[in-house]
Amino acid sequence: MSDNGSEDFEEQGISLGEYDGDRNEEGERHGHGKAVLPNGDTYEGHYERGKRAGEGTYRFKNGARYIGEYQLNKKHGQGIFYYPDGSIYDGGWVDDQRQGHGVYTYANGDTYDGEWLNHQRHGQGVYTYAETGSKYVGTWKNGRQEGSGEMIHLNHRYLGNYQNNNPSGPGKYVFDIGCEQHGLYEQKEQEKNDGEEEETISIISVKWRADKVTSLAVWTPPENIPLEEKPVVQEPEVEETIEEPVGEAVTAEEEVSQLQEETTEEVAEAAEPEAAEPEAAEPDAAEPEAAGPEEAAPAEAEE
Repeated sequence: MSDNGSEDFEEQGISLGEYDGDRNEEGERHGHGKAVLPNGDTYEGHYERGKRAGEGTYRFKNGARYIGEYQLNKKHGQGIFYYPDGSIYDGGWVDDQRQGHGVYTYANGDTYDGEWLNHQRHGQGVYTYAETGSKYVGTWKNGRQEGSGEMIHLNHRYLGNYQNNNPSGPGKYVFDIGCEQHGLYEQKEQEKNDGEEEETISIISVKWRADKVTSLAVWTPPENIPLEEKPVVQEPEVEETIEEPVGEAVTAEEEVSQLQEETTEEVAEAAEPEAAEPEAAEPDAAEPEAAGPEEAAPAEAEE
């Protein structure tokens, strides 16, 4: 049952489930109290005129729990949600949805620290990949990397624009050895169809085309187009979803190693070196539809 499904039981009448706590003159739950809902969920905290309001703790029978602020029976304000798979969200809520600034820690150790809108990563944020230590710092739109951003690795980084979770257009790799390689990421859409009756799937592939190698210089990212804020849509039933981790759409380490060797040789040979275009391996183009950190979508936490 969904988060809101549980809450609907309480809204239908004060006689549903078990309640131990304060009431007002009209007999409504008002003040501090504890309720055991018919589906097995429990809530302990503050009520106002029969509805959850202020600080409270809601425990789901599936192991999830929410500790934070409520308004009119909905998560609203600051709160922490603990999901059954081990994921944790700590941040702002508006009408039962993640909104404002928040930190999401995924089951695989990945983290996102940044802005949210309508339950999705939206605005400025930092996504850190636990396995490699790499991190994306930049703009997000509707849950995806979109706009100017920087992918930071152990001994190099990439700066440029992103589109639909993949690098797109002009950008550059900056190496710790004191040089940078300029170039262009091209995106191509390919259709995949395994059989006559199978649905055609569009796959985005990206390829890095190197242009030149120069000594290290200050890079100014292109101006961002302000993101349009989407109005908050209040749905009668909003299921609590577990956020999916984002796949790294970056050049493979073998390619980076090759680029470093080539750029080092060229910088040593000439003051203004010209680099031949390396055969860059295509980065992982698509965000994995996986749960947990890039593997498999975790089951939805239902309240």
